[in-house]
Amino acid sequence: MSNTAKGWLEPLVDKITHSYASDDRTQRVGKMFLPSRSTIVELIGLIRQLLFPGFFGHKTLTDDGVRFHVGSLLGRIKTGLAEQTNHCMCVERACGECDDPERCRTEAEKMAEGFLNRVAHIREMLALDGQAAYDGDPAAKSVDEVIYCYPGFYAVMAYRVAHELHEIGVPLMPRIITEYAHSVTGADIHPGARIGKSFFIDHATGVVIGETAKIGDNVKIYQGVTLGALSFPKDERGRAIKGLQRHPTVEDGATIYANATILGGDTVIGEGAEVSGNTFITKSVEPHTLVAHDVPRLRMVAKRADKAAESKD
Repeated sequence: MSNTAKGWLEPLVDKITHSYASDDRTQRVGKMFLPSRSTIVELIGLIRQLLFPGFFGHKTLTDDGVRFHVGSLLGRIKTGLAEQTNHCMCVERACGECDDPERCRTEAEKMAEGFLNRVAHIREMLALDGQAAYDGDPAAKSVDEVIYCYPGFYAVMAYRVAHELHEIGVPLMPRIITEYAHSVTGADIHPGARIGKSFFIDHATGVVIGETAKIGDNVKIYQGVTLGALSFPKDERGRAIKGLQRHPTVEDGATIYANATILGGDTVIGEGAEVSGNTFITKSVEPHTLVAHDVPRLRMVAKRADKAAESKD
């Protein structure tokens, strides 16, 4: 290294490494390594193949070969899922040198098995979601098209996978999965939200569903809908208190149209209610109620006449 390079490089290295030492929140030097985001994304792809055989991955499956295909996928998913779960547990527990690495690996393997035992249930829920999308969208030509093409359905699939992992106690990974789905679909669904059967998100882009939101069966929402928090109760240190109901409840059969914003843990959208687009709601809505703005008054002026009036002025 030349003296010129040393002249600018060494002080800069000193400055940056000093910043590492001065703020432990933004560095992991000397700590257990994080789970692999790219590996988890690959696992989503494998799980998707398991959920929808013949749609993704091997598309020429036969009745004779499907058992081998499923067995192969299960082996690959379990190995990868257990490994990444183990890393996620280390992050959550702030492990240094683990006192009992075998115990952690065994716990991670049990979690992976627990998730795989829920795959049939996830498939049942997604079949209903796909049918709901087909029934609710006149542009959909088939459930196959929904599964293969619709970003809203992909976001719901990722949520259902992440939610099951969340329910069995896998840390961090559920959020990685739903945030990846957010990045590719525009729909941000927290894995902790509770969503019932036959759920349909049309168009997906801009949808936000918070951690403590509760959504019943046969609910349909459109792009830009937010189910968010109205305020965050804080502790004596000024930090948001965790675990409280902060997000709305949407009961069975409700429909929420584009760009509606619904806020607050005490806010309930009643069964069968319809919430029109661009509404802002912080109070509960009675069942079978239509919520809408008064029709806005539009003004239409001929462009030529408008210009003539301007010239006279």
